[in-house]
Amino acid sequence: MSEIIKTSAVVLGKMNYSDSSLIVTLYTEHNGKVSAIVKGARSPKSKLSMIVDTLNHIEVIFYKKESRELQIVSSADLISHYPNIKSDLESTKYAFAVLELVRNLTIENESNNRLFKGLVKILDHFENKKETPAILFARFFMFLITETGYEMMIDKCSICGKQLLPEQSAGYNFSSGFVCNECLQSHSGFEKIDSELFKFLYCLKNKKILNGLKAKIIDDGNSFLERYVKEHIPDFKGIQSLNLFK
Repeated sequence: MSEIIKTSAVVLGKMNYSDSSLIVTLYTEHNGKVSAIVKGARSPKSKLSMIVDTLNHIEVIFYKKESRELQIVSSADLISHYPNIKSDLESTKYAFAVLELVRNLTIENESNNRLFKGLVKILDHFENKKETPAILFARFFMFLITETGYEMMIDKCSICGKQLLPEQSAGYNFSSGFVCNECLQSHSGFEKIDSELFKFLYCLKNKKILNGLKAKIIDDGNSFLERYVKEHIPDFKGIQSLNLFK
């Protein structure tokens, strides 16, 4: 027996199915990631195709059946289509990268209301240009890493316990995490993280203001986060969206 679900959702992606339908991936407020079919959405008379466009924030009604891989959307209404994001290539690139992370790093039907609220909040920040798109993406990436259970321990040296400060460089490796300069010098197997990059990661983790950063540091920071996730989740193949918009 099907359960009727009415919920707010963000459209993570869509693809054509048969001659007239769409398959959509939604991140919903109460049901987590859901795959669903929108029957007849590609018909010229249907308004649903525009409503369930990728990136849109919508209110959707679907019929949920546990034994079914694809749920059935019965109706959808638009909450926001984020016109400022879609009219700016840089914002579009990083917003789509956010959607890709949620699509690839979350489990089907696993509810996470904090993650849903964080997703909507970051898209609102993109839309209102609160910070540069690359920094907003980095903030969400760090948030998602924490929400999915892979929190980055960055405040204390993993060897001696000394407090790590954002003005200093540090060491890092996969098995031990971050270490202070003294332990970096006295222990082998660590790469050096320069002070600018470490400050960027530290401020992300501790939700600090980020001003006057060079574009290279932001890019290096996002690359570090990508590598960090690859180290913890071997199936993660990296972020394709950032390459598609080059």
